[in-house]
Amino acid sequence: MPASDLDSALREQLPSLRRFARWLARDPHAADDLVQAAVERAILGWGRRRDEQALRPWLFAIVYRQFLDGQRRAQRYAGVLSRLGISQDSQPSAEREVLARSALEAMQRLSVEQRSLLLWVSVEGLSYQEVADILQVPIGTVMSRLSRAREALRRLSDGETPAAPLRLLKPSTATKSSS
Repeated sequence: MPASDLDSALREQLPSLRRFARWLARDPHAADDLVQAAVERAILGWGRRRDEQALRPWLFAIVYRQFLDGQRRAQRYAGVLSRLGISQDSQPSAEREVLARSALEAMQRLSVEQRSLLLWVSVEGLSYQEVADILQVPIGTVMSRLSRAREALRRLSDGETPAAPLRLLKPSTATKSSS
């Protein structure tokens, strides 16, 4: 693909990528940095793309993975700081709190995974199959996760506080009472 075609294909996707990155990062400057890093990675990996027709999901996957990598780095950094006895002030700005609407607050309280699913399907219009390809999971898994994300958003919008997720464990044969 000529450089001009590559440039126009990437430019066409920038508004969607920025919108998605802003939802992930919750900070316009961090979102711009995220998109820039993702576009750079896309240009460097352009020849390794598997599907010529799936540019948009491929770019979303890059942004998402860049974000997750950044989150992991931030957690490691915070862990190092805490071991050194240095605390970080991570309070949200007053301006952000004033400007946020209740629906947006509920969306922001969702987990990154739930928020990403809702944005990809509801805002960006990706198909379930495209999202399944991004996450590298079966389409049924995307559908069930999306259903849980929508339910969580409904509950948060209604003012409910999120409960900690519980996992049910199968009882082992040694703990079953014998009759």
